[in-house]
Amino acid sequence: MFKDFKTVKEVFGPLVFVEGVQNAAYGEIVEIILPSGEKKKGQVLETGKGVAVVQVFGATTGLDTKETTIRFSGETLKLAVSEDMLGRVLNGFGEPIDSGVALVKGEKLDVNSNPLNPVSRQQPNDFIQTGISSIDVLNTLVRGQKLPIFSASGLPHNELAVQIASQSNVVGSKEEFVVVFAAMGITNSEAQYFMKEFEKTGALQKSVLFLNLANDPSIERIITPRLALTTAEYLAFEKDYHVLVILTDMTNYCESLREIGSARQEVPGRRGYPGYMYTDLSSIYERAGTVHGKKGSITQLPILSMPDEDITHPIPDLTGYITEGQFVLSKDLFKRNITPPVDVLLSLSRLASLVVGKKTREDHSGVSSQLFASYAQGRDLRNLVAVVGEDALSDVDKKYLKFADEFETKFIRQGKNENRTIEDSLKIAWELLALLPRQELKRIKPEHIDKYMKKG
Repeated sequence: MFKDFKTVKEVFGPLVFVEGVQNAAYGEIVEIILPSGEKKKGQVLETGKGVAVVQVFGATTGLDTKETTIRFSGETLKLAVSEDMLGRVLNGFGEPIDSGVALVKGEKLDVNSNPLNPVSRQQPNDFIQTGISSIDVLNTLVRGQKLPIFSASGLPHNELAVQIASQSNVVGSKEEFVVVFAAMGITNSEAQYFMKEFEKTGALQKSVLFLNLANDPSIERIITPRLALTTAEYLAFEKDYHVLVILTDMTNYCESLREIGSARQEVPGRRGYPGYMYTDLSSIYERAGTVHGKKGSITQLPILSMPDEDITHPIPDLTGYITEGQFVLSKDLFKRNITPPVDVLLSLSRLASLVVGKKTREDHSGVSSQLFASYAQGRDLRNLVAVVGEDALSDVDKKYLKFADEFETKFIRQGKNENRTIEDSLKIAWELLALLPRQELKRIKPEHIDKYMKKG
């Protein structure tokens, strides 16, 4: 039931303070009717002592404290979901911005859904093949996992996101696999890039895109990932799809949190971000997983650009506590034209052991461990060479040095449209390991060396 109030006390930036409101709910949607008759939407951010604080979706130009009407809907924000959303491009409010027909209105779901109940969670145990060697072999993605990508300004995380979205599939399963992609605070050129690339690769037909632009209201950036996850939950747990959710850029999301917190005059936490940012981020990240009795699943890949390339910054730091590992992109690799520039030594997938060697080939575990160790030794030797020169190295050391170079140019580097199967990636790995003496391959079972080195 709608309730109208003409008791605006104050307009402070994007916030409107309304007096005499007794029963407003947190997150309740309101309609703001300006004296000119123009209508805007807003959301209740805070309520107490008879005053409701409303965040306006858009500019507050034209609002006054005498003639503006605030109409409370009595409902929180809901999204009408249906399978017709597949193949469509929507804005940060869930409204179509492509040239398609109007969406068929389906079931309305509250966008502020709760994280998955730990008791209902099922242990993930399926391998997702992304077609990218540095991920599939060394930092394996598991169905139902939440695994962020830590990037920096100027690095190709958007290109990596599109490649993962277009190539990913659940190996050994014929079940439907779809992508829900949410971009927050992006430019118009970036929005055009995503739409063009998804359409060109054919991924759009099995995807739902939510695009929030940099000039859109801050509150929309807070809503966008929740709309995307609500859509993903419907597709996964009602329609039995395996859903990959990609959220970019979570740094823009957190900046909006800080902006809204500042407007509300909250006491800031670390580096000016709200003290509740950990809780807020967990309410997003924990909406991923597999559930007992449900065929579908939600796998989440949040992308964030680390401010000043600082991995200890509050955004990547808190994200790392909540999620199950990370992919870290390297500016050093990118400068040397190695893309995708995944720094495999800083990256980690904590759930990889659930599928490596079980849902993949028997030699996968040993090969992965040997590649890590050999590459790490090769990188250490590069630093030593800078001090003593290459002539001071032993023959075996020189082979490790060559291995590190070849590993970066042949294994990590691959084209943005190059889709390698796990067998293709393991074949390249064995070819690289053949550069080292057999006695150095201490992490691989001898029978696997006999069986697969010849194939390499």
